[in-house]
Amino acid sequence: LPFLIAGIAYTIAGGMLAAATAFTTTEKTAWATAYIVLIGGVVQVALGAALATLAPGADVRTRWGIFALFNLGNVGVLVGQLTATVLVTDAATVALAASLAWALVATRQGSGRPEHRGWLLAFRILLVFLAVSMVTGVVLAQIGL
Repeated sequence: LPFLIAGIAYTIAGGMLAAATAFTTTEKTAWATAYIVLIGGVVQVALGAALATLAPGADVRTRWGIFALFNLGNVGVLVGQLTATVLVTDAATVALAASLAWALVATRQGSGRPEHRGWLLAFRILLVFLAVSMVTGVVLAQIGL
């Protein structure tokens, strides 16, 4: 439920940012809008739904830990990017990647239901893809590409 509530809040915030900057959009506000809606909103809702369905045995501390780290990372990436503070962006990306790695570990047992095997594999591939993409983006930004 926290993932769903936060994901909806991010999506609404992204829509409000898009509306507020519609006539004066900059590259940063366009990026922030997409990031807020896609990562803060869509990915977060999917992450929460997947944890609830594919890792029903994960304890409450694990779920809240992933939630907190994911949101701390999101806020950090936004602040770092919008203020051009590379160190904040880097640290926040590490937090995001760590939250995804934690989710990967949390789903290692799966739900035990045979019909979830394909979804579990797809979810775990998506987690790895997102984490690698985030870290790659930070590395490319550091070397100026």
